[in-house]
Formats: sequence, structure tokens, C-alpha cells
Amino acid sequence: MPSICAGASKRRVHLSPRCSVHAYDYALIRVVPRVERGEFVNVGVVLSCQGRRFLEARIELDETRLKAMDPSVDLDTVRVHLAAFAAICAGGADAGPIGKLSARERFHWLVAPRSTMIQTSPVHGGRCVDHPAMLERLLDTMVRTPAGSSKNA
Repeated sequence: MPSICAGASKRRVHLSPRCSVHAYDYALIRVVPRVERGEFVNVGVVLSCQGRRFLEARIELDETRLKAMDPSVDLDTVRVHLAAFAAICAGGADAGPIGKLSARERFHWLVAPRSTMIQTSPVHGGRCVDHPAMLERLLDTMVRTPAGSSKNA
């Protein structure tokens, strides 16, 4: 009998090893153009799953929204700092000394509280089978502008 992933019924199902449920932690990545005001735009998500050795950040900077919040924001500086998230997640020499840490240590370094222009939300957790798909779902619900929303609403 073949193994299946996450059966829809209430009966017990056998999960194959390649599609077992694993816990994950994530945080939203935010740009706070004027820290003293505390206003921010969610621009990405960083997700870590220790059991899968998964660490990835995805960034989707909505420059129009950010400029609406602060017309003087330096977008080049913001882009450089946001690119560091992906480099640190990947690890290795391109991420500097932080890149030599374990994936879990790099995640904790990324989500440490800061009072700078680039911040993260508190860490949240969950369980899922497909971590890349969960990262995409978090982007849809927490970062991307909902489809059909009006700019004048």
C-alpha cells in the first residue's frame, strides 16, 4: 500500500518519510523607514525548519508602498540590507562570519530584536509538510497586497 501525505479524512494515515510533518519557525521581515515613528511595511519572510535543515528568506519589496510611507527613504540602502537576508540564509563565505554558523544559529541571528530600519516580527511557529509552499503562503497572507484591493480604499 503506497504512503500518502496528510490525508483529508480523520482516519490514521501513514506518512512517507519524504513528506512527514515538521515544525518550523518564521518571522516577517519589515522595513521601518523612520524608526522613531514605528511604522513599517512587511517585505518578506524568513522560515526555518531544523528537522529539514531548511532556512530560506524571500523578499518582495513594494517600493511604492514604502515610498508612500516615507518619500525620502533610500531604496538602494534598503535593497542592500534585504539582500543580506538571502545571503545569510544560504550561508558560506558570501555571508561573512555569520555564514559560518549553523542554519539554526543564522536564523536566530536574523530574527534577533533590532531598532534599525530592517527589523523582524516576533517569531511564530507551526507544522507543515512542504516548507517552500508554506513560505509562499506566508508571503501571500502577510506580505503581498491582496488581489482586488483598491489603492483608494
